[in-house]
Amino acid sequence: MKLLSLSVIICLLSIKVKAQKDIDSADTKKTTITLAAIYSNNVSYYGQTTAEKLPYVLANATVRLPVGLYFSAGAYKLLSVGSGISETDLGVGYDHDFNERFTAGVGYSRSFYPKSSPLLQASNENNLNVTADYNWPWFKSSLSADYAFGQESDVFAGLTNSKLIELGTLFSKEDLLSIEPSIEIVAGTQHFLKTYTEQKNKKNNGNGNGNGNGNSNGNGNGNGNSTITTTLPATSFELLSYNFKIPLSYSRSSYMAEVSYQFSILGANAITEAKRQQSFISLGLYYQF
Repeated sequence: MKLLSLSVIICLLSIKVKAQKDIDSADTKKTTITLAAIYSNNVSYYGQTTAEKLPYVLANATVRLPVGLYFSAGAYKLLSVGSGISETDLGVGYDHDFNERFTAGVGYSRSFYPKSSPLLQASNENNLNVTADYNWPWFKSSLSADYAFGQESDVFAGLTNSKLIELGTLFSKEDLLSIEPSIEIVAGTQHFLKTYTEQKNKKNNGNGNGNGNGNSNGNGNGNGNSTITTTLPATSFELLSYNFKIPLSYSRSSYMAEVSYQFSILGANAITEAKRQQSFISLGLYYQF
């Protein structure tokens, strides 16, 4: 799912490198290596986030073979949490161009998290993803489905409509400035929140001096003066978020730089402790050998 559709993502989700297919289209007859470095002011998990802002940096490398098979590895560092790596992931996938308009692909990623990770997706270490892209005369539609599993098990589906607009050259005839505004609708289950909430409540119990009573809105009675809320995840398939994204890209033959803004509105049935409207700003640099 483009997070890209953050494999986070960040998929993201597992995060997926958006620039790779754009650069790859120029030369599909050789093996390529794409390196990516990304900064974002907050983590987005299908448009959802935590109450605490979690800015991060990501380093990713992807090797793509001419037959459409690719392998990827990445590492995340949350800038406001701890001193070590916050997540690493390994991925493998396959894309196939059926014709000039239709492309489909399947991918699998395995993520590794430290104990007590603050990330929403930490209970689902595995992700299986299927995508289908169709280029209409005026815009591109992307349909994606994700099965995330591990300690919990969740299913997500997303529909994205985007339009690539070329703004022209900037410094020479070899570069290109472009934007690709998109609208994404995401639906899914929310079992992952059970593990996240249990870990958070356990941490609060450990840090505070009160005696949490385990009720839905149990207040600690000691000096910690903290409120512990137990939230049960929705088990049904619900509309989770609407995501509006505007990436501005500058590209040359072997690299691309991008600044992107995303505005997310959560659905009425999405369970969250954060605000239902979120803004995400990210910076990315992609280089291909």
